[in-house]
Amino acid sequence: MTLEKEKSYWPALTGVRALAAFMVFLHHFNPFTPQICGLYISNFFKELHIGVTLFFVLSGFLIANRYYFQDNFHFRNYMVNRIARIYPIYFIFSTLIFIGFAIYKDENTLNNMFVYLANITFIKGYFEYYKFSGLAQGWSLTVEETFYFLAPLFFYTIRKTKIAILIWPIICLIIGLVLVLCFKSIDFYGFMKSNAFMFLYTFFGRSFEFFAGIALAIYLNKNTTPMKKNYTTYFGLLMILLFVFAISILGTTESSGLFHPIGILINNFILPLFGISVFYYGLVKENTIVSKLLSSKFGILLGKSSYIFYLIHLTVVDLYLKLMHRTDLNLIHYCIVFIVINVLSIIFFKYLEEPLHVYIRRKFFIVK
Repeated sequence: MTLEKEKSYWPALTGVRALAAFMVFLHHFNPFTPQICGLYISNFFKELHIGVTLFFVLSGFLIANRYYFQDNFHFRNYMVNRIARIYPIYFIFSTLIFIGFAIYKDENTLNNMFVYLANITFIKGYFEYYKFSGLAQGWSLTVEETFYFLAPLFFYTIRKTKIAILIWPIICLIIGLVLVLCFKSIDFYGFMKSNAFMFLYTFFGRSFEFFAGIALAIYLNKNTTPMKKNYTTYFGLLMILLFVFAISILGTTESSGLFHPIGILINNFILPLFGISVFYYGLVKENTIVSKLLSSKFGILLGKSSYIFYLIHLTVVDLYLKLMHRTDLNLIHYCIVFIVINVLSIIFFKYLEEPLHVYIRRKFFIVK
């Protein structure tokens, strides 16, 4: 019996999406300043961009668990599912952002159709100059969509030979390095501009995170024996915290430790395998306080609305600061805006994202 047939939904893995999104929020709006909490604590929270790494490993695991073990893979249904889940809400919010730019006459994006098209086609993440345009954090969706498009090929070859799960990340990395070598002297909107850009913002540099998730799905499929002791979840969580701290001590007040070569090594390769995968293994196999919190009704609701939270949090904070005539957030305003974003995310999920998802699936999904 495959893992998919035995159990294909773990509530705690829905709740963990909220945890990842909140990490990114803390990374973007770090309330723990060096002046108040000291440099080490401030730098630690600055490195909570690792929420994106949690998303990437989780995507690899969930997509592999759902599709790797299918005997009759239907590519159209697969793509309909992926598009219905990601694209409609992203297209709507991206378009609204660019309309806003046009209204307020933003010089960097006004009438720049290339930037808009790069955003709504998910290719902006391959251009260093435009990776933060529109919905700034949308660069990660370029990485996600690249994986979604290539995943059927990965699954096919891995089923043929398990060694492919080790070979593919190497191939992806080589492709990325070659592209950088070819384009680093060609200034085409920063396309594959540098090795640092490739490692931090493209699928070629971050593919290992997805393959860590795929490997976890395959391993769990072969190891269905229940855990007798509940320690893996806490050990994985501890390792995540230690790796975040390791990255943070590489940083300075001006720069994140992620930009250090060792920081990239930890974030892209060590953390996914020895931290996040262990943590997810525990969430799937164990019944702990952490899994109970993440799988609670409220935790699941926050997890389901986390995609919208992730998409809108920068914009909402920016609008809030403008409306309040502020340049930064104190603790009270920080709590207010965090609650506001969650409320908006839940509303948008219930009355926009979920209905659109259901409609697209009903309209285009082929019943086999």
